[in-house]
Amino acid sequence: MVDTPTADTPREPDISHVNPAAGETWFGHPRQLARMFTTEMWERFGYYGMRALLTLYLTKHFVFGDRAATGLYGGFTALVYLTPLVGGYLADQYLGSKRSVKFGAIMMAVGYFTLCFGGQTAVPFATIDGQRYNVTVESKAGTEQRYITDQGKRLQVKGNDDGTVSLLAADGSTARTIEKDGFKSDAERSPLFVTIMLLALSLVSVGNGFFKPNISTMVGELYAQGDRRRDSGFTIFYMGINLGSLASQILCPILAETFGWWAGFGLAAVGMLISFTLIQFDGGKLNGYGEPPVRSGPDRTIPIFIGALVAVPVLYFLFVNLMNSAPPVPGSGFIGYLASLSLMGKLLFGTFLVAIPGILIWSFVIGDKREFQMMLAAMVLIIFNVVFWTLFEQAGSSLTLFADRNTDLRLFGDFAISAPQTQFFNAFFIVTLAPIMSILWTTLAKRGLEPSIPVKFGIALIGVGAGFLFLVLGAGFAGPGFQVGIWWLAGLYLIHSVAELCISPVGLSMITKLSIARIVGLMMGVWFLSISCAQYVAGIVAQFASVDTVGGQVTNLKVSLDTYTGTFTTIAEVAIVLGVVLLALSWPLKKWMHGVK
Repeated sequence: MVDTPTADTPREPDISHVNPAAGETWFGHPRQLARMFTTEMWERFGYYGMRALLTLYLTKHFVFGDRAATGLYGGFTALVYLTPLVGGYLADQYLGSKRSVKFGAIMMAVGYFTLCFGGQTAVPFATIDGQRYNVTVESKAGTEQRYITDQGKRLQVKGNDDGTVSLLAADGSTARTIEKDGFKSDAERSPLFVTIMLLALSLVSVGNGFFKPNISTMVGELYAQGDRRRDSGFTIFYMGINLGSLASQILCPILAETFGWWAGFGLAAVGMLISFTLIQFDGGKLNGYGEPPVRSGPDRTIPIFIGALVAVPVLYFLFVNLMNSAPPVPGSGFIGYLASLSLMGKLLFGTFLVAIPGILIWSFVIGDKREFQMMLAAMVLIIFNVVFWTLFEQAGSSLTLFADRNTDLRLFGDFAISAPQTQFFNAFFIVTLAPIMSILWTTLAKRGLEPSIPVKFGIALIGVGAGFLFLVLGAGFAGPGFQVGIWWLAGLYLIHSVAELCISPVGLSMITKLSIARIVGLMMGVWFLSISCAQYVAGIVAQFASVDTVGGQVTNLKVSLDTYTGTFTTIAEVAIVLGVVLLALSWPLKKWMHGVK
């Protein structure tokens, strides 16, 4: 997901007729924008570089199964989008944006460096009929194969299409067949290094809460109210986000593959340290921006910093609870499913399910008919927003595992990229297509043909579904190795990037325009909460594409390809149907929005 800062309404009066030669400017904008642009670029370099590696790090280094790895990934990204609610509030009330950004940068850098200490790779084992067997891994002809030793015989593990597992002798004959669900794979992990990894994710989550919302706030402070340069300033800032993510999703996987996981995470940490250096040693250029609010009473800075450190073990507890949550009992229904959610899931969904009707009831009682209708339109779009990001955010989990297992990663001839590097396609297409889409919307607007916000949301949902269907179509051309050409995966990211540009740039701005003035801040919180819920649900959806693995690798690529295509087809159909529903609702929603564009 590419972050999109908010921007003001284009209907503001234009007071930006400033001669660039009259003062220090950067492309016609305040000089400070250059430093904030670079600060955000390096911070996103660190975050997206780490994110590109995370799922494969969990499945290959710690040898977690798909369900545990994708669930943990979803929980982490959910917290990344939830903690800014607290960090933004603390900055507004006590710390100021600049001090919050510095503190967040330090915590995130420490978190990335902590990820470098992963210890030895987990030792895989298999359990058959209650007996444990060590699993050995060998690479032959560029592919990894798994073996167990049974009564002195070395047997290769091979998964079958029907879910059974065959143990093959040296001559290729079947020495033994294990019934479906009779072969259980796991790994022996160091509890110490698992703890270190979870603490690292907790540090990054807390640090992100202080950094993410407040660097955008500082950009907003560069412009006076009504300055029409603000929109283009945020667009420039937005490009920094994408440039940072594009570079890191290429470089961090290269270092991880060449030198080890520690090197990839270490480069992410270096990027974060550069970001901190830029904001800390600004030469006075940022004086007066992001300063603490004037308040009476004692300074609460130190207690807040201590509280942030205390929050780290709290998040660690949530991660542990998430990893230990059991799947719902078959046939238990929706109530049983909710009961089986981790504590993090219960908190997210409980808050969201209470907030939506609660705010609408309050709006109906307090506001007039126009305000209630605008709030109702906002809530409908927020709900569809959850669906979009749930499916779009498969990029870091199920799509990365698909790239690793069922994608021919050769781009041109023998030149190939790694599975984590496939995530760079999204950032590349965003950087390339954003100016084109901007020109398209402007051209359509001049002719009175620009789609309304609900129509753009509907197009985005249909687009994310179409992307998955495009990849499923490509699976029909998979070769005998059950691998899809990488250009089919690139095509999915192209379609998804177009869909993202239909929904992402308008989201925050739309909420500020539709909300009742007294609760704009609360509505912004609900918007971020919806994205946080989407990240968590994305992890759950990815679990439906889980494939049985031995030592972090699937033993039957046909089964994994069928599993992925089946899941992708289902979620594509859901997305397209909901997109069509939203298009059908676009007329009443547009009417309820009362002219908001």
